[in-house]
Amino acid sequence: MDFLPIANVVLIAPEIPHNTGNIIRLCANVGARLHLVEPLGFQLQNAGLRRASLDYSDLTDIQVHDSADDFFQTISIDSVYGATIPGTVLYTTPQYQHGDTIIFGSESVGLSCSVVDKLKVENRVQIPMMPANRSLNISNAAAIIVYEMWRQISFSGASSFPSENPSYFS
Repeated sequence: MDFLPIANVVLIAPEIPHNTGNIIRLCANVGARLHLVEPLGFQLQNAGLRRASLDYSDLTDIQVHDSADDFFQTISIDSVYGATIPGTVLYTTPQYQHGDTIIFGSESVGLSCSVVDKLKVENRVQIPMMPANRSLNISNAAAIIVYEMWRQISFSGASSFPSENPSYFS
């Protein structure tokens, strides 16, 4: 696909195909580009990934990178945000711009220190949770932050009016 994505969503070493499938659908629905950084914990032909992403894989620009370092060579670090626990700012605080990047770590360990250290301190974002809770599902966290990024750029590219007779919701 040759388009300017509203955002870049990066999954570093994703482990669960269903989560990645849900994020594929998210990216298709908001006009974001998805970057998958190896190693992947599944094959891209995985049935669970296909089931969760439905037919949205064809509507999503997906790029696979050999490593986080390879990915970082393709982007300006100033426009990169990382979802971390604990982050230094709430995910609603940055003033996101069209084409900014949000990075998520793997489901079991999050972002590595080597990745977090590359990010500006003010670009390390967190989603608030109740005390003693460890984390959100990665596809839920991605949806929360990506929709905030899209909201801040006035839902650029979205249809102006919802369909009056939608054939389905999800």
